Amino acid sequence: MSTKKPPKKSSQKTPNTPPKNRKKPPARWLVYLLRCRDGSLYTGITNDLPKRLKTHAAGKASRYTRSRLPVMLAYTEPQSSQSAALRREAAIKKLSRSQKDRLLLMRPSCRPAGTTG
Repeated sequence: MSTKKPPKKSSQKTPNTPPKNRKKPPARWLVYLLRCRDGSLYTGITNDLPKRLKTHAAGKASRYTRSRLPVMLAYTEPQSSQSAALRREAAIKKLSRSQKDRLLLMRPSCRPAGTTG
């Protein structure tokens, strides 16, 4: 009677298996302002700016910007968390237009929506 031995377990992990103890890097939340075709400003938050800009450019991100294409990224401000980003977005939305324009002059970020880099 022959007995089969179970196959030896490899001490090496397969390349597609991530280590169990590795944590995902924290999401980088941003508050952003877009300048619309009609000159109006749209304020939002995201943790994936290139993806969000592409959805705005495709007219699928918000009802407001859909009818005001093309839009251009005018301003970004990093935040420590989603909660902080939501609070800052609300604060920016409460600013007057002239206060928002001053904010844009301090730290502009001009590029067409849907582009990266």
